Amino acid sequence: MTTTSYITESDAILSALQSYMDGARSGKGAEMKPAFHADATIYGYVGSDLFGGPIQNLFDWNDSNGPAKEVQFWVSSMDITGSCASVRLDVDNWTGHRFTDYFNLMKFGTQWQVVSKVFYLHP
Repeated sequence: MTTTSYITESDAILSALQSYMDGARSGKGAEMKPAFHADATIYGYVGSDLFGGPIQNLFDWNDSNGPAKEVQFWVSSMDITGSCASVRLDVDNWTGHRFTDYFNLMKFGTQWQVVSKVFYLHP
């Protein structure tokens, strides 16, 4: 019997989130898609307006927002239990915006994917 280590799983989770970060830099929603399950959702407020629904809304916003070549990411926390994980990602200078993202991930077979994202847009 083999046991997967926390380090191996955290590396796999970070690898899964890399396409999200790459897509933010390029401004291409299609680059983000591999990080997300097809039925993933997103929710957060932009000012007083709720931004939410299917994850395609994020991809569409990213396409219209354009490249964020100066964006910076910091993994603030990661919690893994079996096939479930939660990651907090702080994001600075996404075309002038600062976000705190919370991702919930599931491991499907050998692949980690985001099933939900909630975010806080800092004023």
